[in-house]
Amino acid sequence: MRFDTLEAWLDWQSGLHPKAVQLGLERVREVWSRLGVPDLGVPVISIAGTNGKGSSLAFAEAILGAAGYHTACYSSPHLLRYNERIRLDGQPVDDWAICAAFDRIDRARGDLPLTYFEFGTLAALCLFAEARPDAVILEVGLGGRLDAVNVIDADVALITSIGLDHQDWLGDDLESIGREKAGILRCGRPGVFSGCRMPRSIRDQAARIGARLLVAGEDFVTTPGSSAWALSAGRLQRRALPLPTLRGAVQIENAAGVLVALDCLSNRLPIDQQAVRAGLLAAQLPGRFEVRPGRPTWVLDVAHNPQAAQVLAGLLDSFGGAGRRIALCGTLDDKDAAGIAASLAECFEAWHLVDLSGQPRGRSGRDLAEQVRPVLGDVRIEVAADVEATLHHLAATAETGDIVVVFGSFVTVAAALKWLDGADP
Repeated sequence: MRFDTLEAWLDWQSGLHPKAVQLGLERVREVWSRLGVPDLGVPVISIAGTNGKGSSLAFAEAILGAAGYHTACYSSPHLLRYNERIRLDGQPVDDWAICAAFDRIDRARGDLPLTYFEFGTLAALCLFAEARPDAVILEVGLGGRLDAVNVIDADVALITSIGLDHQDWLGDDLESIGREKAGILRCGRPGVFSGCRMPRSIRDQAARIGARLLVAGEDFVTTPGSSAWALSAGRLQRRALPLPTLRGAVQIENAAGVLVALDCLSNRLPIDQQAVRAGLLAAQLPGRFEVRPGRPTWVLDVAHNPQAAQVLAGLLDSFGGAGRRIALCGTLDDKDAAGIAASLAECFEAWHLVDLSGQPRGRSGRDLAEQVRPVLGDVRIEVAADVEATLHHLAATAETGDIVVVFGSFVTVAAALKWLDGADP
């Protein structure tokens, strides 16, 4: 084995390919073929979209688990530990299992350079093939058509909401981005769109390849209520469903898409109402409007594009608290910082912008300030060296009722989680 620790493997993978992101399936398909792994042999749900992928995966995992099925899930990025990306029955696999899978891939690839993400995707698929779960759920990392996850033919393809993000790779408009996401659809197999406004390109791709497309608002509808909600999708009728533990009206949208996708597999994975209810209440997703009570109250959300920031703004609008509302924001340099700020401009009395320039693709606090100042106007803006120092300062100066909202990237939220879990009560 080339390395003995997961950290060493990951450090090496980060520099193996000359580009951090290199879309295309040729290398992954070739190595997957060399590995000699048979078809996964179980139902596969692939999830693509701009926002809502993580929540949808969490719902699917929790509902299937509540129904008694063994699940295998692959997601990205992680918050605190790489192992979060590869889970069996809701639990991250251990370091040694991942290292062993990396070794198999390293031997099979020969001189083919794989990216960090491609290594991780192949490792997850190898581990899932060995585990033989009842169902596999795969979250697409970037786009869909050329993402490494798309080496697997999904039995059901779920596409969540579409927004502007990763334009350098996916295109500058929603139709182009939708076309890339629709690449996970397969001929003769169902696809589900759970967002509010579907780009025409998704419908066109489904028609072109002969995929059966089920669209929110057309083929299935939700009826929200103050304490429960209902889903109507032809013969599928789910009534008196509990509001998801995950916060926000958008989570009903995500949950509905998952229930329709799971119903497409009902002949292989039947799920009763009790399991649906239990799964909706059990689904958890760290870093998505995660509230930590105290003085101040901390709210952590990985919102890193304008669409996600709009959802965050809506959640904050309905969130209590009589004190000040303070933003702590750090973004990567390929994100629309001005768009994020515009979505949240009315939410905060002050903004603390942190420097992520020491992280891969991280944006400096000074550059972030230049991006958001024209949008935020006269609101107080402070640039800070790092997340931890800013959190310490805000904790020391907070008053009862104050709310500090940490957002902008997984890196920012991960640093805050580590600080909060290690901070003195």
